Amino acid sequence: MIARHWSGATTSENAPAYEEHLSRSVLPHLEALEGFRGMRVLRRAAGGWQEFRVLTFWESRECIHAFAGAAPERAVIHPVAQALLARFDEHVDHFEVPLATDMGS
Repeated sequence: MIARHWSGATTSENAPAYEEHLSRSVLPHLEALEGFRGMRVLRRAAGGWQEFRVLTFWESRECIHAFAGAAPERAVIHPVAQALLARFDEHVDHFEVPLATDMGS
């Protein structure tokens, strides 16, 4: 399994709308893709911002290529998300997952 890690930040006012976009638009889209194995979203208040770390989990690098295209290290950020985010990484990191536990929902 491969984890795909990305980060961005919103204002406190935009954080709920960004979370809603993730749950109502991004997650259903990802769940329809072959090889998608799950997502974790982390959030914290830092320096007046709401920082987000998004981890998606994939069966293989080939599945990531099918989702992200020819440049899998480039972040895939929907225009709605771009409008809600104050800043975001344009690059993602990929990690192999040697150990995982089921955290439930």
